[in-house]
Amino acid sequence: MVTANGLLRIFWPTDVPQSTEQGTIVGWRNSDLDLFVVSVLQRIEPKRVEDAIRVGTLLRSAPHPLNNLLGLCGHTAVQVLGATNLSPHDDAFDPRWILATTNPASVAPSFYIHGRSNLPVQVIMFDRPSPVRMQYISLSPISLALSDKAFNDLNAFPDLAVDQEARNEKSRKANLVNKIGLHTVMRHSPTPKELLLPVIVNQINCSFEVAQLVAKNAPLLGARPQRSLSVGELVVESATTIWGYFFDIVWHFLTVWVYPVVTLGFVIGLVCHRFIAEIILQVLERRVHSESLALKDISATAQQVDIRLQQFCYWPIQYLTLRKRRDEWESITDRHPDYIRFYNSLWLVANDVIIGIAIGTYINDNAEWVSSQINTVLSDWTIEGLRNMILWLTDAPAGLKLNNELALFLGALFIWVIDYWKECVGSLQPYLPQVIYFIGFSSFAGASMPIALLSDLLSVLTIHIYCFYTASARIFHWQLTIIVSLFHLFRGKKHNVLRNRIDSCDYDLDQLLLGTIFFTLLSFLLPTVVVFYLTFTSARMATIFLKAALDTLLACLNHFPLFALMLRVKDSRRLPGGICFALEDTPLTVSSPPESTEAAACSYILLKVYFPQPSINQDAEVALQSVPLSLRAMFDQYFQLGYRLRKHYLSPSVVICLVTGQFLPPLHRKSLYSLQYSMLPTQRAGIKEVWTRLTESPQTPIRDQIKIPNGALSKRRSRPRTP
Repeated sequence: MVTANGLLRIFWPTDVPQSTEQGTIVGWRNSDLDLFVVSVLQRIEPKRVEDAIRVGTLLRSAPHPLNNLLGLCGHTAVQVLGATNLSPHDDAFDPRWILATTNPASVAPSFYIHGRSNLPVQVIMFDRPSPVRMQYISLSPISLALSDKAFNDLNAFPDLAVDQEARNEKSRKANLVNKIGLHTVMRHSPTPKELLLPVIVNQINCSFEVAQLVAKNAPLLGARPQRSLSVGELVVESATTIWGYFFDIVWHFLTVWVYPVVTLGFVIGLVCHRFIAEIILQVLERRVHSESLALKDISATAQQVDIRLQQFCYWPIQYLTLRKRRDEWESITDRHPDYIRFYNSLWLVANDVIIGIAIGTYINDNAEWVSSQINTVLSDWTIEGLRNMILWLTDAPAGLKLNNELALFLGALFIWVIDYWKECVGSLQPYLPQVIYFIGFSSFAGASMPIALLSDLLSVLTIHIYCFYTASARIFHWQLTIIVSLFHLFRGKKHNVLRNRIDSCDYDLDQLLLGTIFFTLLSFLLPTVVVFYLTFTSARMATIFLKAALDTLLACLNHFPLFALMLRVKDSRRLPGGICFALEDTPLTVSSPPESTEAAACSYILLKVYFPQPSINQDAEVALQSVPLSLRAMFDQYFQLGYRLRKHYLSPSVVICLVTGQFLPPLHRKSLYSLQYSMLPTQRAGIKEVWTRLTESPQTPIRDQIKIPNGALSKRRSRPRTP
């Protein structure tokens, strides 16, 4: 019996048949004010249903352990909650029940509460998620990244200044939130209805399979008259049984003798591949000492090989994890994110290989032309173009009056390095077609391989630009530092190193005179150094942006959420992003109660997905929507990567470094490639663990099987008895 005060909530599935026949309402009673309806058994008396629940007939023949499913729902069995289209004056009526009135012309039923006709009732109608199609609802958005590799975990890169700043900001906001909580006048404690919300969400997700099990056992509750088999039926059954024995013998031979041998060979091949991959991964991750960089942190190609090998090592573990879904209820949604990550990785690798085959075929068919074009671009832009730019800087560029002696000295120095670099590149030029052929053949491993090789090739062929930038930045920074120090001397000041401040100082006349001469000399030489510094800084920044574009393309090929986007378009219920309420225009069409009963005052809420069926959408008054995962959440890691790039290259500190001539280091490869490792575990499975998991036998019980004389196993075939 419900309490005297409060609101009675009834969760009612929309796929319950709205007929005029009597039926029994089966579900769970979460509390006196919360009822969850699983199914309505038509033309079955409530007394029979209660007896079947008591002896376990209603939930018999479950394909998996029933406690695992009912444990999520917070109950051990279903209950009889009421009846449909039953008069309260009927002898079978129980005062604890709710009575629902349904008819085919209505969308929602009306309810009668015995002794509490004035009790407000809230009917929440919902569409069952189909676990066969991996649909479910969730209070929190689904995570596309592994829990141990969450990109938002700023502790993953403690050595980066950008992450340290972000950690400090996050800590500051958390402290402010705690202080605001201390000044709260009134705290809102969760109500019992709010505490039941996670359980109700699990009940909605599990109601489909529970309703199927109840519907399968519902015919067992009625009378089942039997008759003996006729002679013709006995002959047909005997022939069918003989053919069944023959097929069982063949199946037994294949599964007992052939399948284990093939499986063992495949497992040995996987373990050998894992052993070779582990050797290569150890080489790529090897560090000379703790502060040095590994090979994968230096080369984009090594990083790409490391990513692919780790994916190949993780796929068997992912597959074995997903296979466990067959031994468990499909309503258990713990492995749904693993399913999306696994197939997203397969799709990306497949697309990468397909695009790579097309690129590799084109490169191999036109290797001579491609090599000549690359040679032309490198010589025109990185050698001859830079040489002409330096010659232009030595001869009053754009009408600027520079110091001729210093400009000629710096120009001659840089041109000498360029000439030496040109000779080195010229000696390697005959081997360029072979390098192009190698890049073309590497494309058959995926389009990401030639892109990574091109990124490394760009780094090698522009190393002279990096050297020019470093040298010019050092000269400019030293000269600017000396000018600032001499400017303080000219003002009678000096820099206090111990206290890091500017103090007054008394200088002698010869010190002031010599400092003034040096200050004037360096000030007039500064424009010449600035011109060379700006030229090489621009070339260096252009190289960095080009490499960043290649790295971004690699990130898209390795991590783009292609499978998740396809699911979002095809079936958004497989990517839950939370729940929200939405107001609809037209009210629900409600069944009219019998004239002899007084219906309770009901308000109707429709729990539906983001893209509802038109017939239900037109009738809803208030909708509680299961919102799919937003595009912002899908590409959240790309936004995080953009934040890192912006904080590193477009922050005020970077501008200060460029203005003062301080060295601008490139973004750490750990931070740049963390996006691509977000779907891989931090600690990969060892060779022994892979062998153990691949060779372990599944613990599947053999039920309903009989022995035949030759030792094969045959399933019992039951023929339905017709009345």
